[in-house]
Amino acid sequence: MLVMHGTKKFLERVGRPSVPADTPSTTQLGSWYATVLFWRPQVALFVNVATLTPLLLPFAPATSVLARFGVGLDQLLEHQGVSRPFIDAELSQLGQVQLAKTCDRSLLGSMNEFAYLADVDRHSIAVVDLVGLSLRLAETPRGPLYRRHVTPHDELLARVASTWADQATYF
Repeated sequence: MLVMHGTKKFLERVGRPSVPADTPSTTQLGSWYATVLFWRPQVALFVNVATLTPLLLPFAPATSVLARFGVGLDQLLEHQGVSRPFIDAELSQLGQVQLAKTCDRSLLGSMNEFAYLADVDRHSIAVVDLVGLSLRLAETPRGPLYRRHVTPHDELLARVASTWADQATYF
């Protein structure tokens, strides 16, 4: 089960919270935060709680954005060099997505910075490729990661490596 923490503007368009904000995700990457960027066309910004990995997807239609999250995550993880078994294991947990309110102000600050940087970047390129823009944002150093791996990309790869190393001891 994946817990998607939505901002007020995201939840107003996608649905009401179905679980308390402190409910843990059972996915290997953990919970995600989501908001809406009011570009033309509108874009959904997702940020992973554990790694601060950003993912941009077309928002419309809002009723299917959570269903399309898995496809976008698949593409993003593949482009980041994550192994196929890890991606498949993560995607298998996305069958049940529960909505919750946001509860981490620091993560909301990171989302706001990603939104600003994405907006600046999209104006400097001719054709906006949301996956490419997500990958570019993942290379941006993040303050909360300075003591660990500095960028969301490096943090993601380190988390994948440690998760699979832990699982290898059980099999």
